Amino acid sequence: MDEAKRKALEKAGWVFEDAAEFLELTEEERRLVELRLAVARAVRGARLARKLTQGQAARALNTSRPDVSKIETADRDVSLDLMFRSLFALGGVVSDILRPVHAGSDSTPLTVE
Repeated sequence: MDEAKRKALEKAGWVFEDAAEFLELTEEERRLVELRLAVARAVRGARLARKLTQGQAARALNTSRPDVSKIETADRDVSLDLMFRSLFALGGVVSDILRPVHAGSDSTPLTVE
């Protein structure tokens, strides 16, 4: 969105903020969300690198296709433990969460402070 349009919308009362601000997340909660999203992207990247469908990955992980979908979308009902175990089972490594999963990715890499 160009700056002029944004300013006009703000003048009309629109507020622009990210989801974390809207949800009033603490810094710790924001970082946890970022971690979950990075692991989910890495799981999907590992699956795609092996040229597996979600159904094939589900068989490899001994779970269902909907569960693989939940892992790849960082569903809040999926534990980080399960997400990491899935990443490792699909051939991924911890460093995969620190960078975009594939060239042309629009995802921002997780940074280490």
